[in-house]
Amino acid sequence: MAGSSGEPASDHRQILSIGDAAQRLEALDQHLRTRSYVQGYSLSQADVDAFRQFSVPPSDLRFPHVVRWFRHVQAVLGGPGQPCALQASKGRRGQPQWSPPTGTEPCQLRLYNSLTRSKEVFIPQDGRKVTWYCCGPTVYDASHMGHARSYISFDILRRVLKDYFKYDVFYCMNITDIDDKIIKRARQNHLWERYQAQQPQPAQLLEDVQAALQLFSAKLSETSDPYKRQLLQRTQRFVELAMELLTRALQAAPTAPETSSCAQELLEEARDLLSEWLDTRLGGEVTDNSIFSELPKFWEEAFHKDMAALNVLPPDVLTRVSEYVPEIVSFVEKIVDNGYGYASNGSVYFDTKKFASSPNHSYGKLVPEAVGDQKALQEGEGDLSISADRLSEKRSPNDFALWKASKPGEPSWPCPWGKAHFENDCWVRYFLHTGHLTIAGCKMSKSLKNFITIQDALKEHSARQLRLAFLMHSWKDTLDYSSNTMESALQYEKFMNEFFLNVKDILRAPVDVTGQFEKWEKEEVELNRNFYQRKAAVHAALCDNVDTRTALEEMRALVGQCNLYIAARKAARRRPNRALLQSAGLYLTHMLRIFGAIEEDGSMGFPVGGRGPSLDLEATVMPYLQALSEFREGVRRIAREKQVSEVLQLSDALRDDIMPELGVRLEDHEGLPTVVKLVDREALLAEREEKRRVEEEKRRRKEEAARKRQEQEAAKLAKMRVPACEMFLSERDKYSQFDDSGLPTHDADGKELSKGQSKKLRKLWEAQERLHQEYLQRLTNGSA
Repeated sequence: MAGSSGEPASDHRQILSIGDAAQRLEALDQHLRTRSYVQGYSLSQADVDAFRQFSVPPSDLRFPHVVRWFRHVQAVLGGPGQPCALQASKGRRGQPQWSPPTGTEPCQLRLYNSLTRSKEVFIPQDGRKVTWYCCGPTVYDASHMGHARSYISFDILRRVLKDYFKYDVFYCMNITDIDDKIIKRARQNHLWERYQAQQPQPAQLLEDVQAALQLFSAKLSETSDPYKRQLLQRTQRFVELAMELLTRALQAAPTAPETSSCAQELLEEARDLLSEWLDTRLGGEVTDNSIFSELPKFWEEAFHKDMAALNVLPPDVLTRVSEYVPEIVSFVEKIVDNGYGYASNGSVYFDTKKFASSPNHSYGKLVPEAVGDQKALQEGEGDLSISADRLSEKRSPNDFALWKASKPGEPSWPCPWGKAHFENDCWVRYFLHTGHLTIAGCKMSKSLKNFITIQDALKEHSARQLRLAFLMHSWKDTLDYSSNTMESALQYEKFMNEFFLNVKDILRAPVDVTGQFEKWEKEEVELNRNFYQRKAAVHAALCDNVDTRTALEEMRALVGQCNLYIAARKAARRRPNRALLQSAGLYLTHMLRIFGAIEEDGSMGFPVGGRGPSLDLEATVMPYLQALSEFREGVRRIAREKQVSEVLQLSDALRDDIMPELGVRLEDHEGLPTVVKLVDREALLAEREEKRRVEEEKRRRKEEAARKRQEQEAAKLAKMRVPACEMFLSERDKYSQFDDSGLPTHDADGKELSKGQSKKLRKLWEAQERLHQEYLQRLTNGSA
């Protein structure tokens, strides 16, 4: 401690004997102010004694000399209370003690668990490996938007867990290709096709439809659901109308082509009724098992095509019920062996009472309030399992079928009983259920015939737009599929796409290597701070039950801040910071790719032209488009200088008519280079047509306003032409006598007008007199 100062070493101990801590530190700081700490400095015993009196390192920055002195001594001796090491450390200077930053507690992924009905911290059983079983479709008809709601939502969750949180996800999905609905639909389709091939005569058709209507009417009377009842009544009305038309045609001309046409129309209208009727009469005769496999095979293939069109990742493994019958049999046998299942008349049922009474198990823990709900149980077991004989086989009405004995007209597999398995109370820890999709507030379902198929939806909107609509809503809540929902998704897509196009235009501007790294001003610092805040907010949202709605809003806010920054830079004629905007653009692209809204790896933003090799389209053609744009810009500049309007018109036609047909948008900005954007051709043409429609509507309104003004002016002029003395003379139905100036004095009945009436008419007369005098003045001036 600067031995050349000549100050006594005892000063340290004297100062540290001061009672008040603040005064003690201040005195020591003043004492040490003149000292210097250099390599090779030798500690004195006074330094050591003073150092040992500190229980914790001093941290008050008001006393910098004390802090520096303490750190220096500590580097030589070690921490307070350690043995003195003067001889070993003499002439050496060590590193100061290091401590890590306090930091913040990282947020944990929480998922809404239907089992607990709350958000639970997600903790896989085996490190980062996640085994996920997803309930797949029952394949007996076209996939609809209700399916899209489930499988897109699960695809988003799967991608976020795998690509964002970096879990190793093993995704298994089943295909239900053996089910009462499939059996019944396949059998009815077969019987319907056979009936149709027989080409029944019109009279026979009427008789059969009448019989089918009786069965249908009984079904209608048993239907309590008002919406379903309304649909059935509508079907009944259409069938009865078609029957009436055919009856009239038969009476008029039995062999006429019109009769054949009416019969064909009735056949189509009554298809569902006839199929149900035929099934009740002839269903037991259907024995060919191939009939029951062709239908699910066809619709499973259609389902996979729909999922691919929606950019839903395929499962790691797919389990079809029909391919796992031996394993199912073994599984059911184990449940019976465990005492939780029993055979009855060739079927096997799960003994709910026995299971509930077990000390190791809890029945109905997922939805305890549904225990005993016979309607839900019958719906789950299927249409073919609710007959009286089937219900009598159970020990309890709450028991449900694990294996069903086949009846005539149903497929069958060998099993120990005729021609839940693990002793673990909670072997599935997390249950995820997506919200329903509704149309006008009603649940979409095939049975209600109010569903929109995925193929029909894709004719109206792209897979990305449908996915964005789902991303903008919570995955576990009900989503109403409507034009407003889709319009929000379209606007979000357009907003993000314009940002990507603007950033790519900025990045295309020529710059040397060193010019890529520009000095940051306060605007860049502020934007970067906001960037990291938004990223943190997105992370917090995804940790919170994969809240994609909030995540997308935070991403929208980031784009809004970037847009403001770009606009301010352009207004100041300054180039925006390329690296910062590129970072933001790549981050947003990365997140949208994680969500599945960008199909494949590639450059920044949404790909142009769809999937596959066309993703390289932008990189390939943009240099040529940029050259064309710069040439056009030079021509426009010369044309303006030379005032060649024809060239300017051709330039505008290139921008407005020719390039949009190629999917290219040219944006002219006064005083700035033209912006070139490669956009989806159909979207650009639709945008152009909308612009033209708006302009045409504006022109039409302008012309309509001008026409009304002309009509009003003409009407005013016609009124001005009438002298005041003549204005009331034509109203003989109201007045019978007039004075010399043309003012009425008596009404139509000859009664003299009151003073109030006369005063009112006098005001009208005076106003007309002024108008007429103005007209005469116009005539004099030649302006009328």
